[in-house]
Amino acid sequence: MSEFDGLVAVVTGGGSGIGLATARLLADRGARVACLDLDPSGVPEPLLALTADVTDDASVDAAVAGVVERLGGIDVLVNNAGIGAQGTVETNPLDEWRRVLDVNVLGIVRLSRAALPHLRRSSHPAIVNTCSIAATAGLPQRALYCASKGAVQSLTLAMAADHVAEGIRVNCVNPGTADTPWVGRLLDSATDPEAERAALNARQPMGRLVTADEVAAAIAYLASPLASSTTGAALAVDGGMQGLRVRPRS
Repeated sequence: MSEFDGLVAVVTGGGSGIGLATARLLADRGARVACLDLDPSGVPEPLLALTADVTDDASVDAAVAGVVERLGGIDVLVNNAGIGAQGTVETNPLDEWRRVLDVNVLGIVRLSRAALPHLRRSSHPAIVNTCSIAATAGLPQRALYCASKGAVQSLTLAMAADHVAEGIRVNCVNPGTADTPWVGRLLDSATDPEAERAALNARQPMGRLVTADEVAAAIAYLASPLASSTTGAALAVDGGMQGLRVRPRS
């Protein structure tokens, strides 16, 4: 038996990247998994693919109702949906600030609100939020993104405090720069993609980007009943970027 046998997991942003890697891993470990995404066309069986917009209350409520109808409940919620942004506090227009905060922060609020009544009926309820190294490190040209992820980490701690008495654990993972489709598009748009990739690799002490599978493994740990005493934690998956101060590689 696996620790996720009999449990139902919901993964937002489950159509690609970290979300899809997480959904596959949870399914491999015995969970029945629903992937919520704006475009879930790439979600393979036996994963349940549902279209959902985390910025729309009605869409979120309908997707959660669909999960419960099809799979019977919700035990694990992985709030992974998110978007990136480049720029300083001066350069991102206010409409972009509203859009990114709506997806990255309020998206977690909407999904959690919709899922909590079902999580309260679970014997092993857990919420895992995908945060970022950007929550705790000042990154150049990432003011908006850093602000959104800082809010995610604070929200994770507050939710953990609010729901600990109910037995609902809330944690987050803080990846470093991960080799995801969004980062791939960012590199493709750079003047010198190879030089930009080398710079991102060098920024992390391990000398390479984090993989989606590595982040998925951390999410699965935090979601697992085996981590039943872990709540209010931020688990770094960043190649040592947050805590290590190493000499530059020659």
